[in-house]
Amino acid sequence: MNPAFSSLGYLRLGVASPAVQVADVDFNRIEIMRTLKRLHDDHVQLAVFPELCITGYTCGDLFYQTLLLEKAQQALMVLARETGQLGMAAVVGLPLRVDGALYNCAAFLAEGRVLGLVPKTFLPNTNEFYEERWFASALECSRDTLWMAGDQVPFGTDLLFQSRNDARCVIGIEICEDLWSVSPPSQAQAQAGATVLVNPSASPETLGKHAYRRDLVVSQSARCLAAYAYAAAGPGESSTDLVYAGHSLVAENGQLLTETPRFRFDSTVAITDIDLMRLANERLRNNNFSRARAQGQWRRQDFSWRDPEMNVLLRQVNPQPFVPGEEHERSERCREIFSLQTTALARRLRHTGAAKAVIGISGGLDSTLALLVTVRAFDLLQRERRDIVALTMPGFGTTGRTRGNAEKLAEMLGVTLRVIPIDEAVRLHFRDIGHDEGQHDVTYENSQARERTQILMDVANQVGGLVVGTGDLSELALGWCTYNADHMSMYAVNAGVPKTLVRYLVAWCADSEFAGEESAVLHDICDTPVSPELLPPDDQGDIRQKTEETIGPYLLHDFFLFQAVRLNFPPDRILFLAQQAFGDQFDRKTLLRWMKNFYRRFFSQQFKRSCLPDGPKIGSVALSPRGDWRMPSDAGVALWLKQLEDLERDAGFLGW
Repeated sequence: MNPAFSSLGYLRLGVASPAVQVADVDFNRIEIMRTLKRLHDDHVQLAVFPELCITGYTCGDLFYQTLLLEKAQQALMVLARETGQLGMAAVVGLPLRVDGALYNCAAFLAEGRVLGLVPKTFLPNTNEFYEERWFASALECSRDTLWMAGDQVPFGTDLLFQSRNDARCVIGIEICEDLWSVSPPSQAQAQAGATVLVNPSASPETLGKHAYRRDLVVSQSARCLAAYAYAAAGPGESSTDLVYAGHSLVAENGQLLTETPRFRFDSTVAITDIDLMRLANERLRNNNFSRARAQGQWRRQDFSWRDPEMNVLLRQVNPQPFVPGEEHERSERCREIFSLQTTALARRLRHTGAAKAVIGISGGLDSTLALLVTVRAFDLLQRERRDIVALTMPGFGTTGRTRGNAEKLAEMLGVTLRVIPIDEAVRLHFRDIGHDEGQHDVTYENSQARERTQILMDVANQVGGLVVGTGDLSELALGWCTYNADHMSMYAVNAGVPKTLVRYLVAWCADSEFAGEESAVLHDICDTPVSPELLPPDDQGDIRQKTEETIGPYLLHDFFLFQAVRLNFPPDRILFLAQQAFGDQFDRKTLLRWMKNFYRRFFSQQFKRSCLPDGPKIGSVALSPRGDWRMPSDAGVALWLKQLEDLERDAGFLGW
């Protein structure tokens, strides 16, 4: 059985620009109902329609007609009953008489009733707009309830609508010009707890306005840490001097999720899934948001809708959240990261007065990136590259390919290359501690890693230099580093870069920063399997020890890291998202296997992260104990593993 949508923390929302006939209430009501059913068939829970959609926005002085106003109110009640039949909620617009004045209102419909009416606050009355001729502002009304079809209906701009299905779903409503004002009502609504802001609108189209409208909606969603749904009147409103395009769109926390095509006379809709859990988590971690409490009293109207069971999201889940999918954006991201790393290292070199830098190179991705960063830092400081001492320290598992690439790259870049084999020193150490060289266990592997770090530190002392660390963010998350070996350095330039991004950075350097034979070597390094090369190679001299066969694909671990640390999602949510992101690439059993490994390692290896050397923060996920991640080294993982075991049991995998 698929999970209920609310249990996953999502809301399926649709914005609609229905076909409209100005002043033809029956036509408009039928078209709105038809669109509601269409949205219901796509499991939409909340539908947003344009401003004054029941009558049409461009009625002009026909708004004074008693027949039009009465028919609009009757149509509203029919639409309200329809939402009850469909088990969904909707926001529609109509003109409404209150105490001798006319208000431009948005009605919230659910459970077969009108649960609230929100009047428009800011009325445009310049250029093509003339709303003050017909409508009064919400600021002019003292009423807070209205009688409608025998029900007392809340009325005012202090209304919020909260779903009983998911308390994180709190809906605030503003109307068209309200958003374009200096102080939009949606700002106060968000501060009062609204996570979904909706705007029924009738905004005429002029040259370039659609781009500005898009930017406005996207930026307001970011400022309010909310979803923002904007439903615009379509071409059926076009009359006399104005054209309406039906540009409806939905944004979430600064990201455009979906929008409708413009200039369509038939009804158009755009549907997407709002991530309520992410919005709630973002607000929780943003202490300034919680401090900005909205002033005044707010009335909350509770409602329910049918909660569909779904296993497919109508939004993209990026399988590589650290890596932009579009090539140009990825290139710009790599340029920015490389500049951050380079500047950070240059600053540390200037501050310490270190004349030289010492770095261990293996022919692998991480050490290659660190070497390239060091070279550019020296270029930035106008220092000689030969003052970079690059050490390759071949051991029991070193292959000809990786050693050859490391040595060729060092020579091409013009750094000082030193080759210091570690076999003899490690064998002497084995004899000292009584370890059998034929026993290829963790002692066998870590002794080599610590020998290399000892050499790096001592050479740094010898030449008056600074040891540049090579380990990346993903290795730190998994604790895939030897304590007091590759775990330690004097400045860790890669500490903020996840493994899935390291390969792209090296490839970008090959294409954009270096050329010729240097570029060819860098591309070959990108094609080399990830390995610590601590176990002897196979009979063909190739790498035997492949990291991802032991700990799992970094593609998955970086995905888990982003969802668990950046978004604070629980394992069941991460599993659902992983299934959306990776499709047939990894089955559920494989995902659960590596998720368990991720959580076990992430919790058990915190003690390594608690004493990390300095390194530059690069993105929104960082694990420095002095910055973004303060986690006790002895925190228990039982809570997370228990949920994973429950997921395994549900899938019939427990004990595999």
